[in-house]
Formats: sequence, structure tokens, C-alpha cells
Amino acid sequence: MLEGKNVNLRVAEKEDLPLLSEWFNNPEFAGRYNPLDAQESKTDIEKRYEKLGSEKVWFLILKKDGSRIGYLGMGLVGPYWEIGYVLVSSERGKGYCTEAAQLAVDYLFMSKDIVRIQATTHIENIASQKVLGKAGFQREGRIRKGLFAWGNWADLYLYGILREEWKEPKILKVLEINHRVGY
Repeated sequence: MLEGKNVNLRVAEKEDLPLLSEWFNNPEFAGRYNPLDAQESKTDIEKRYEKLGSEKVWFLILKKDGSRIGYLGMGLVGPYWEIGYVLVSSERGKGYCTEAAQLAVDYLFMSKDIVRIQATTHIENIASQKVLGKAGFQREGRIRKGLFAWGNWADLYLYGILREEWKEPKILKVLEINHRVGY
């Protein structure tokens, strides 16, 4: 588990799949800036989960009381790692997602020999842009028509953070990380 001041990141376990299935199949969870993905059965989500390994990881974002408030995924895209995140709507705007993104950046730079981490966000998703900025990412460019969401093609902003721009770890404590993230 990656432990921060207000939230923790815990690797998703098999017992979390019913909740993840509920979230992934709920258009309101992802919101209007993310694709309206194909509805997936629990079996389909279990199959995706079983394929996770050292190159793709699903985390749950937990408040300190253990409440599961969101999802953070990270995966290898070419030579770089990319992160993505979603919080339940009632927990947005409270700084939890920023801290989760900071924990993900710290984890990746502390555990992987990588030079950059990247993320994309819908150009109208100001909240996500603020999260990335506060987590140390810089906006690097625009990807024209990079996302099909809610019936329309939308542009994305590409954000990145380089190892030399990473200031200092914000992880307070690194607890047991299971084998799904390469240990």
C-alpha cells in the first residue's frame, strides 16, 4: 500500500472487482470527459484483471477511514508510464485525486528506471488539469481528436513529468505491495 497524508493507494484485489465492475459500467463515475466505454460483464472485467502484471496496475484510492473513493490505473505505454484516475463525484474537489497522482508519481520514480510519466486529459476537464499541475506535470501539447467521448471526437492535452522535475517523494510510508506490481 502507498500511504499519503489523506489517501492511500492499494493494489486492486479480486474482491474489489464487483465494485470496479459497478464503477466501470456507470457512465456517471467516469463523467462527461471520459469515453462511455462498452459495458462489460463481471467476467470480462475479471479477464482484464487476470491479464494485469508488472506493466499495468489498478489501484483503489482509499480515504484514511478505508472508504474506497476512486480508481487510479497506471500502465506502460511504449517506453513511458501513463496514469489515469477517477474519483466518485461526492469526493471530487477535496484534494484526494491530487494526492493520489502524487503518490503514483513517487511510486513510479522510486521503483522504475524511467525518465518520464505522462497523462492525458480532455481539454475541457479543468479539474484534471489542476490535479496534474499540482502533481508536478507540465502541459506538453494538444492531441487533436484523440478521444471519442459521448458521441463526439474531442481534443486532449498531453501532460508529462520528467524524473529531473520530480521534487521529492510525498509518500509517507510504503507498505506491502503485492506481486501484481512487480515484486
